Amino acid sequence: MEIGYHASHEQFPPSRLLTVAARAEEAGFQAVLSSDHLAPWSRRQGESGLAWSWLGAVLATTSLPTGVVTAPGDRYHPVIVAQAIATLAEMFPGRLVPALGSGQALNEHVTGRPWPPKAARNRRLAECASVIRRLLAGEEVTHEGLVTTRAARVWSLPASPPPLFAAALSPATAHQVAAWADGLITVNAPDEDLAAVVRAFREGGGEGRPVHVQAHLSWAPSPADAEAQAMDQWRANALPPILNEELALPEQVDAAVEHVPLAALRSSVWIETDPHWYVDRLASYAALGIDRVYLHQVGRDQERFVDTFGERVLPLLQQREL
Repeated sequence: MEIGYHASHEQFPPSRLLTVAARAEEAGFQAVLSSDHLAPWSRRQGESGLAWSWLGAVLATTSLPTGVVTAPGDRYHPVIVAQAIATLAEMFPGRLVPALGSGQALNEHVTGRPWPPKAARNRRLAECASVIRRLLAGEEVTHEGLVTTRAARVWSLPASPPPLFAAALSPATAHQVAAWADGLITVNAPDEDLAAVVRAFREGGGEGRPVHVQAHLSWAPSPADAEAQAMDQWRANALPPILNEELALPEQVDAAVEHVPLAALRSSVWIETDPHWYVDRLASYAALGIDRVYLHQVGRDQERFVDTFGERVLPLLQQREL
């Protein structure tokens, strides 16, 4: 199982994330994952650089495989997503791992179009994935449906198209996207919940395909600091999808989580101080058949996190030969 670093554009300027990604490679992290937001979850986070510009820079300045979770169909037309994927994959063969998801109103409301219900978004996502895959294969694509293309073609193509992962949080979505996805990316959850998502993907047709997990964590030397930074920076993670995917403004998210207690975060954010605890937790993910885990430190001190995990977590995982 590989361990990667998650670059959270909602929380940090792209220049700092570029520096930290290089530091993560030096520390022994084996991959990078980029978020793709137009807006942060909270005004306290206060950032959101354009992922596609940043991806070109991080691929040029590190040697790591690099993933991104993006939402085609609204803010991004699928033809533009296909062109962006093709350009990066042509310049950096074998290193881009794009994942397609159904998105959140937080990032997509700006187009002014109505925000579709989840079932419609999943259908649109499947159409987008088909259009993108065909374009990456060099086809000219005309498509009528929940998205529309007219005689679209991507001219600069990689020698081999990259795999198209799907992002899914629930077993139902994981089962559905297995019909078209080359791999799955999901988020950390209690073992039984995560196992259900992975099982649904495999039963839906994803058997033998890779599964990646983005793991939110709050590490700090003291329990009080670890708890405080989780509450300050990543309290929105406690929201159910009916709010997480539907709220349109950071101010609305801040209002929705104002009274969320710390206990509500513990199932979805690892809040621990002992590096050995993380070694054991990640070992349990390897036992579930997870291929790669991207660690997302929600605290502000990214550099100390990278250095500490590079010294005290990654070597122990290597010794276990996960």
